[in-house]
Amino acid sequence: MVDESGAVADLRHDDVCPARRRHGEGMHREDNTTQRAGSAETPVAPGTVRLRIHPALRFFLPRRVRVSGELDLPHDPTAAVGHLVQSAGVPLTEVGDLVVADTSVSWRSRLQDRDRLDVVVRARPQSLDGPALFLLDVHLGALARRLRLLGVDAAYDKEAEDDHLVEQAEREDRVLLSRDRGLLMRRALHRAAFVRGQDPDDQLTDVIERFQPPLQPWRLCLVCGGTLMSVPKAQVADQLRPGTLRTQQQFSQCRSCGHVYWHGAHDARLQQVVRRHT
Repeated sequence: MVDESGAVADLRHDDVCPARRRHGEGMHREDNTTQRAGSAETPVAPGTVRLRIHPALRFFLPRRVRVSGELDLPHDPTAAVGHLVQSAGVPLTEVGDLVVADTSVSWRSRLQDRDRLDVVVRARPQSLDGPALFLLDVHLGALARRLRLLGVDAAYDKEAEDDHLVEQAEREDRVLLSRDRGLLMRRALHRAAFVRGQDPDDQLTDVIERFQPPLQPWRLCLVCGGTLMSVPKAQVADQLRPGTLRTQQQFSQCRSCGHVYWHGAHDARLQQVVRRHT
């Protein structure tokens, strides 16, 4: 897909302030079983509780406990389970079941002294629980373009502040995608997800496999996310270079921003992305 400047639509890493790679972060699909983090039972000291974190979530933990996945915390009878999990660095957006003594508990519940809490990874695929609308934070511009290429509604503003993202996600009922754990822990968010991977292609695979949104490639503008429509060559001729006028016959234009696209000899990269996911 080429725009009116004659350049191939750019899907490279060109985001502002790229996030650093999380140590131990995995891209593999998890099964739906409740896998316990701790393999050996050790006593829990009086006055403490123990979190046992699923292996697929351990990259969120401090390095000293990533191997065992076990974290002992002072028992606070007023602290909700959700608060304990997030204080360990794991956003609740990534958590499935919370289990105490083989019984699932709410993130609002409280632990008793010497309780063991198993924190299970959220199963995939995950229900969207709403419309297939996404909102990406300022670090995920390359991912936004890839999602739009596949026809997924992905709002993105490289200047958006965190407060604005939270407000927009709730107002428009969008899934907020981010690699910022602090942002994902905002209480006002109802639909959000941590994006695994640093490479935009890995990130795209992660989002598509996790949510399985309906795909309609070549439907949306890569620049603004607006809808593309077929237009006659004569309607956009004044925006095209002589070589393009001479060799191309089919064009699309964004209804929102007016960008013009066509399938040229240079969009093999985009075709590859589309084939991989459809």
